Amino acid sequence: MDNLYIVMYHYTRDLSHSRYPNIKGLDLPLFREQIQFFKKNFSIVTMEEAIEAFKGNAPLPERALLLTFDDGYIDNYTCAFPILDEEKIQGSFFIPGKSFTTHQLLDVNKIHFILERASNVTELLENVCKLMNHYRGNEFCFPSNEELYQHYAKPNRFDGKEIRFIKQMLQTVLPDRVRVPILNDLFHKYVDISEEKLACELYMTYEQVRTLHRHGMYIGVHGYDHYWLGNLPKEQMQQDISKALDIMDEFIDRKQWVMSYPYDSLNTDVTDYIKSRGACLGFTAQKGIANLSSHPLKLPRLDCNDFPPVSENYQRKDA
Repeated sequence: MDNLYIVMYHYTRDLSHSRYPNIKGLDLPLFREQIQFFKKNFSIVTMEEAIEAFKGNAPLPERALLLTFDDGYIDNYTCAFPILDEEKIQGSFFIPGKSFTTHQLLDVNKIHFILERASNVTELLENVCKLMNHYRGNEFCFPSNEELYQHYAKPNRFDGKEIRFIKQMLQTVLPDRVRVPILNDLFHKYVDISEEKLACELYMTYEQVRTLHRHGMYIGVHGYDHYWLGNLPKEQMQQDISKALDIMDEFIDRKQWVMSYPYDSLNTDVTDYIKSRGACLGFTAQKGIANLSSHPLKLPRLDCNDFPPVSENYQRKDA
């Protein structure tokens, strides 16, 4: 009764009727089926119940399960929320402050849609390397493409080595003054819509977040700019989290709020700071089943694709 299965969602959408059907997400019919599976096989708990359990104030039920949604996508509101509301199930939504306060596209989503539009991964990789060569020089000094590829082209359970390399370059490895223009060049080359229009299509609005909150959904913190918080200078990391707390003030309890780390990027500075600002739980993207003896600010999760009807991976001993 000490275990907590924490399920992690990102895109939940009607893929076949989407402008971008190849985006990596859980298709709406599969989401409906998965919710029924959870109802039959687990005890779905609220975030408030999880908080009380980790504080030692109440036990968890047997096979306790918590649903979490990262990044503030509008399809979480239009597709997932109506089903959760109908079934009287709470979802916990972790929303970057920037996503519903501006019409700017987060870097992580620029990358998602570049990859969705690029039909030839080899060609995309070549274009990334050409742009890296273009910007490499006296002003921007970084290792050769070959050296970077050897170090960063490491597949994981979601991506092959080429995609992993591209993501690493465009997310965090390259200096920002190189990474951002390369990312923008690729976005304009591959994606047939402006950033502003795509951002309006992609993210929840402030009123939609308010509606989630009013209907009993839990709203958590996911940074402001969706940065790799563990890679930032300490002062910049603190500024990003502080800005996120200010933006999310209407929806959170400043004395006990919950964090989901963008890109699973954290370190001791990050966890110490959020704890000092009132965070009581923190969710990583590390694969595993959480336990009441786990570090409350470093809780592992399982991807929605680890559960039926997609797979039975949640039952593996290494989960």
